[in-house]
Amino acid sequence: MSSVSSVRNRPTRDETRQRLFEAAAQVFEERGIGAASIEAISEAAGFTRGAFYSNFASKEELIIEMLEDHVEQTVQRNLELLDRHRDPVDFVTALRAVDRSQQDPLGRSPLLHMELILFVARSERHRPELAKRLRARRAVIAEIIATTNQASGHGDLVDPSWAGMLLALEDGFRLHRLIDPATTPADSFLRAVTELQRAIGLGPA
Repeated sequence: MSSVSSVRNRPTRDETRQRLFEAAAQVFEERGIGAASIEAISEAAGFTRGAFYSNFASKEELIIEMLEDHVEQTVQRNLELLDRHRDPVDFVTALRAVDRSQQDPLGRSPLLHMELILFVARSERHRPELAKRLRARRAVIAEIIATTNQASGHGDLVDPSWAGMLLALEDGFRLHRLIDPATTPADSFLRAVTELQRAIGLGPA
C-alpha cells in the first residue's frame, strides 16, 4: 500500500515544471538571472538536479519555457475576458480588475518578465523563440481590437494593425518601470489605453 501511495503523491510533469518555474522566479529575483544556478533553482523547488534536467536541458531553456507558459496563460486569460467583456471600455476595466496574485510568476512580476525577455534577446540563437511569442501576443491584441470595435457599434475606431504599437507601448512602460518605478505606476499602460479611448470618443470625457 505504501508504494502505491508514494506513486500517487509523486508530482506530475506539469506540476514539477510549475514548481521549477516558481522556484526560478524566486531565485532570479533574489540573486539575479546571471547568478542563479541550476542547483539553487532545484533546491528552492525541492528537487534534485536530475529532476531539473529531466525537464529542461539548461537554464536558458527553462527561461524560454517560462516565457512560453506566461504567453499561453496571458492569451487564454485575455480571450476569456474578451468573451465576457466585448465593449472596449468594459474590457479595459476588466483588465484593471485582474488579480495578479493569482497569475503565473511572470504575470505577478512584469519586471521579471521584462528582465527575462532582455536576457533571452541577448542570444541571437534564441531570438526567434522570442519572435514567436511576440507574434502570438500581437495576434491576441489584434483580435481584442477587432472584437471590441465590432461591439462598440462605432466602426473600426482602432485599426487592428495597431496591435504592434500597443504591445510596444506596454513593453515600454514595463521597461520604464524597471528603470524608474517611482514615476511609472504599475498600471501606466492601462492608463494610456484609457486616455486613447477618450481621445477617440470612447469612455468618459
